[in-house]
Amino acid sequence: MKNKQARYPCLNFALLHGSLPAKKGKSVFRHRERENLKYYPVFWDITGKKCVVIGGGDVAARKVARLLDCDAKVCVVSPVLVPELEVLKKDQRIEHIDDEYAGEYLYGASLVIGATDDEKVNAAISRDAKTKGIPVNIVDDPQKCDFILPSLVERGDLTIACSTGGNSPALARHLREELEETYGEEYATLLNILGQLRMKMEKNAGVGKTWFDQLMAAGLLDAIRQKQGDRVKQIIYDITGWEVAID
Repeated sequence: MKNKQARYPCLNFALLHGSLPAKKGKSVFRHRERENLKYYPVFWDITGKKCVVIGGGDVAARKVARLLDCDAKVCVVSPVLVPELEVLKKDQRIEHIDDEYAGEYLYGASLVIGATDDEKVNAAISRDAKTKGIPVNIVDDPQKCDFILPSLVERGDLTIACSTGGNSPALARHLREELEETYGEEYATLLNILGQLRMKMEKNAGVGKTWFDQLMAAGLLDAIRQKQGDRVKQIIYDITGWEVAID
């Protein structure tokens, strides 16, 4: 049985050169001009961390689903919830604060996502989070964000992230669709196999890249794509001398 792997959301953080630790009551994120801003892409382990989503609509539901997929502790602040969020509340998968937004609801949060359709509320969320030193994302408003969320292609434990720095979500979506066509589900199986082989190798054995090149040259990916399980196993055994499980 394959152990469940941690899922990490990819975030593009807006950081400043020379940023200093926050003084009491001050944000760790300086106000800055957004022109020519570069984002720092990271994959962040938010397992068990409190993540606050303000808003109860369809957009908020999508953000919540992604956070839950990464095993975060999610708190939703909204007087109204769409059916998907109501189900999550009923199943006790999220905490729900049945109220309009207030800064006090950010207490203890590791990250904040504002997903309301009220610009004044979104501005308050951004301001309050920055003051408390909490990374914040306001949906569709990069000017108020400390981080933005890229378009993702996921194939098992493989995650490919694509971001335009907030300049063109349409282009990011287009590129994601192209990546989805290029990298099919066979890559999830390939990565699973490679992960098993990596665990079998002695540390610093120095054969990982050699094996990878040989496996690919022998047609491993094509065999996976054609669902030729026996051929897949034979290729792996001939090159590595090991047997692996295939999903």
